[in-house]
Amino acid sequence: MVKLAANLSMMFTEAPFLERFALAADAGFTAVEMMFPYEVPAAEVADHLRRHGLAMVLFNIPAGDWAGGERGIGALPDRVDEFRAGAQKALDYARILACPRLHLMAGKAPAGEESRRTLIDNIRYAANLVVGDKIDILLEPINTRVDVPGYFYDTTAPVLDIIREAGAPNVKLQYDIYHMQIMEGDLARTIERLLPSIGHIQLADNPGRGEPGTGEINYSWLLEHIDRLGYDGYVGCEYKPAAQTQDGLGWTKPYLKGQSQ
Repeated sequence: MVKLAANLSMMFTEAPFLERFALAADAGFTAVEMMFPYEVPAAEVADHLRRHGLAMVLFNIPAGDWAGGERGIGALPDRVDEFRAGAQKALDYARILACPRLHLMAGKAPAGEESRRTLIDNIRYAANLVVGDKIDILLEPINTRVDVPGYFYDTTAPVLDIIREAGAPNVKLQYDIYHMQIMEGDLARTIERLLPSIGHIQLADNPGRGEPGTGEINYSWLLEHIDRLGYDGYVGCEYKPAAQTQDGLGWTKPYLKGQSQ
């Protein structure tokens, strides 16, 4: 049975951040993910995870000035020191939160050898930094048509090339169904083909990035297909609820009832 993780940066945002853990648990989730946990001390986040029986499955390495429009700094040659300090901070949090995955965001960087080389060097650095903790570094292609124009990679092929060149076994693909429906389509065959490289899956419907059932993707079929393929990781619910989060959770019931603590 597919395992779902609530993305607390997108879901339950009608409540203050630390109250979202309880709301996720009350809704039946046993795992959560988020963009960034760094505004709250790691020990406090860990306390809320324990209190509500939740596992933390993913968050991002610090990604620059998010409020100012930055979406990562991994491919920016003049930000290497900042990136590496952020990778250490992410590891410090991951250890306390027992989180096995960190998403490394390349950023909005110009195509070219310097940016690519910087990114690969940073990936190798991060992968080596966390390997002793059995943490995976994830790379996610993000659509440039709707959400992040100028992002360094927006389809799976260049990400897989970078993963191969980085040459670290703990670097994997983060496959976001919403982004890849926009950029590539052919979801079922693509997921099947790429499954050996996939370290995490996320979902949202398209258009609008809402919950399953609000757009064109047949999620009841696709999630069953992912389960049949033998994917045993989590599927992160990184979507924008159409109204109050709780009002749009009907689609989760076949999956959440099968999850255990």
